[in-house]
Amino acid sequence: MTSSASVAPLRAKFRELEEERERTWEPAALAVNVNQRATLIRDHGKTASAVKAGDVLPPLALSAVDGSTVSLDDLVAKGPAVLVFFRFAGCPACNIALPHYRDTLWPELKASGIPLLAISPQPTALLSEIATRHDLPFPVATDAGLKLSRALGLTYTFDEPSRQSALAKGGKSEALNGLENTWELPKPAVIVIGPGRVVRFADVSPDWMDRTESDRVLAALGLEKGKASHAA
Repeated sequence: MTSSASVAPLRAKFRELEEERERTWEPAALAVNVNQRATLIRDHGKTASAVKAGDVLPPLALSAVDGSTVSLDDLVAKGPAVLVFFRFAGCPACNIALPHYRDTLWPELKASGIPLLAISPQPTALLSEIATRHDLPFPVATDAGLKLSRALGLTYTFDEPSRQSALAKGGKSEALNGLENTWELPKPAVIVIGPGRVVRFADVSPDWMDRTESDRVLAALGLEKGKASHAA
């Protein structure tokens, strides 16, 4: 595991990925990706409002990839918890973000006794790949049927070029979210909840290549890197 002091910001890592795509992808494929993200940025907040501080999450329990069940009430029984919503196990940006949080966010949370739960709608049989690939030390759980993501106003639907691109590659929506012919995923988000499942901090990223930096999450919890203390 890399020292958090030597880890580049997420924004820099995503820029490297974008530059690599600009060099290697066919222009038409790149345009589908770029245009979908631009549409999400443009339309963010125009329809259903996303989760915000003061909201109360529903009392759900989610199935983790290790076979356990994670209750939101149990997560906040002793204090705050951090929820990281991501798209799916094969998402290149998610494979940058989750190990980044492993190295830069989780150590301070663990030292302060604050749980972190990573959440995707992907079925557990496929979702487990990302936890294994990166040896994630925090639980990864599936949001079956997008129930929690939809309740929090996090989801978006693929535009037609993105859907056709996925189908052309042999993709099925069931492999992403467990739902037949429903091309819907959560926008990446980091949410801090406290006792009673009350939201203390929420940051939703309409562009999946621009996600919440760890420093912002730690600041919302009253923590600093290298100065861990329990945040009640």
